[in-house]
Amino acid sequence: MPIINRVADLQPDIQAWRRDIHQHPELLYDVHRTAAFVAERLREFGCDEVATGLGRTGVVGVIKGRKPAGEGDLKVIGLRADMDALPIVEATDLPYASKNPGLMHACGHDGHTAMLLGAARYLAETRNFAGDAVVIFQPAEEGGAGAAAMIKDGLMDRFGIEQVYGMHNGPGLPVGSFAIRSGPLMAATDAIDIRIEGHGGHAARPHKCIDSILVGAQLITGLQSIVSRTIDPLDSAVLSICEFHAGNARNVIPQTAELRGTVRTLTAEVRGLVEKRVREVVAGVAQMTGAKIDLVYERGYPVTVNHASQTDIATKVAKEIAGDGNVHEMPPMMGAEDFSYMLEARPGAFIFCGNGNSAGLHHPAYNFDDEAIVFGTSYWVKLVENTLAA
Repeated sequence: MPIINRVADLQPDIQAWRRDIHQHPELLYDVHRTAAFVAERLREFGCDEVATGLGRTGVVGVIKGRKPAGEGDLKVIGLRADMDALPIVEATDLPYASKNPGLMHACGHDGHTAMLLGAARYLAETRNFAGDAVVIFQPAEEGGAGAAAMIKDGLMDRFGIEQVYGMHNGPGLPVGSFAIRSGPLMAATDAIDIRIEGHGGHAARPHKCIDSILVGAQLITGLQSIVSRTIDPLDSAVLSICEFHAGNARNVIPQTAELRGTVRTLTAEVRGLVEKRVREVVAGVAQMTGAKIDLVYERGYPVTVNHASQTDIATKVAKEIAGDGNVHEMPPMMGAEDFSYMLEARPGAFIFCGNGNSAGLHHPAYNFDDEAIVFGTSYWVKLVENTLAA
């Protein structure tokens, strides 16, 4: 069947929630207004349990089906949406643009939250499934690892979650379509911070100095060669040094320099190899130049890996909503997503829902397309009804 008729009827309400959230963006864990809005709606819908404060400001709702799951059947699935915004100045001129200066829902988390609220309302009304549907509203996806914080607070065990599913909007993907793949879907992301201490001096006497700028240039050359000369061409990795800070005068060789960059990889093996080679290159350049080089290599989100069986389930549900020709197998992306922590904790799958020809994610002109609401919300509903069949 196509989109669910009742979901289409709910679309105006879901859109209104989305636009309200869009007007009041909040960062990381400080999503107090959004979390309160979500919890209030879930209570209005008649959820059997509404829990707040998981992972500091996360909200969880439990909706029980008409009957308990049968012996040996899947009993509980989790559906996750993220609530936080970004430190971006909005440039949309929309009537519902951000009212919080310097903050913006530039990644569509307002749409994710609203669609899952819409699904929660529908599921609480109909309860046409057996077992528990657990709706998860997570803070701090944008760099704060809110998923890991909620898991640490007992999310999976407290609610008995056996499988977990996530969704993100996809600019450039037509509204009414979906994209997914089994296996590595999005990259692990790690941070490199390097501080070089050389020996400063007059630009006319470089032989009396250890030039931190030259050391930094040698480091960049060495680091950029890791992907091209260490990693198998059939594997994927990105290493980008995006900041280089040194000096403040044209005739002074600076004492110090700082480099900052990012590493993206799609497997644990490549991730480990890149880190090893970064450390070796830094140590080698330090020995060669005589500079003191301090490296901080910080691991961030792990690889987002979709489980094969749950990817099949998600794909079938998406095809039921959008039609076979509108569900695509996508290539891996080098962006990162902290739903990866949930997929490490439980089997599940992450899917992209088309957002049409919008500006890209994290762009000041981005806007979630409200026409996508019926498709994303219907997907959540059918995922519950199909996997927890009554």
